[in-house]
Amino acid sequence: MNHCLTEYATHCPFCAEPITLLIDSSAGSQQYIEDCQVCCRPLQISLRAEQGELESVEVDNAS
Repeated sequence: MNHCLTEYATHCPFCAEPITLLIDSSAGSQQYIEDCQVCCRPLQISLRAEQGELESVEVDNAS
């Protein structure tokens, strides 16, 4: 099983603190909700990936 894990640095749209997401690009394009590591508010993560290559990441508030 080949995992393409990528660290993606961004900022929380709620608290504006820097956060790091660990993204598995081998799963292809996806959307999911993950809590901010600082303020614990829900983030909507949308990513595009093809053939294990991360193309884009969007982070927005999920509420």
